[in-house]
Amino acid sequence: IGEDQTIVAFGHAQEPDATLVLNIGSNRTTQDFFKHTPPTPYEMEVAIMTVEDEVTRALKVITSASALFTTDAGIRELAVVAGISDETQSFFSVEAVERTFDLLTKWMLGRATASSGIPSQPELSARLLILREFMHHLQFEAVHIV
Repeated sequence: IGEDQTIVAFGHAQEPDATLVLNIGSNRTTQDFFKHTPPTPYEMEVAIMTVEDEVTRALKVITSASALFTTDAGIRELAVVAGISDETQSFFSVEAVERTFDLLTKWMLGRATASSGIPSQPELSARLLILREFMHHLQFEAVHIV
C-alpha cells in the first residue's frame, strides 16, 4: 500500500509475472476522504465505497490458491497494535484485522485514542481500511508480513 496507489504483484516466483495498480493509497485516501482525526463514520463510509470499487478490480488476477504478502511497515505497526509480535515475519489474520478495525470504529465513535490503541495518524487508518477491504473482498484469511 503506497501513498497514492496500491500495487498488487502476482505470480509464482520471487519476481512477479505482472502487477496491477490500484488508485488507492494511504495519503490519497486520507486527503480525499478523511477531513477529521479520527475520520467521522460518514467519511469512513464514503472511503469504504471507493476502496471497495478499486479492490474488486483485483478479482481478475487473484486465484483461489493465492497468498497475500506485504512488506508495508504501516501494516506491521497495525499488526503490533493487534497484539501480534514484531518479528521478522508475522501472520496478520483477517480476524485480527477485523478486531483492529473495530478499535478504529470505537475511536471514531468517541473512545479515547489512548485506550483504543489505534495510532492517531490518519494514514494508518487508511492503510487499515485498504487492507481490510482487500482481505474481505478477495477472501484472504491472512496477510504475511515480511
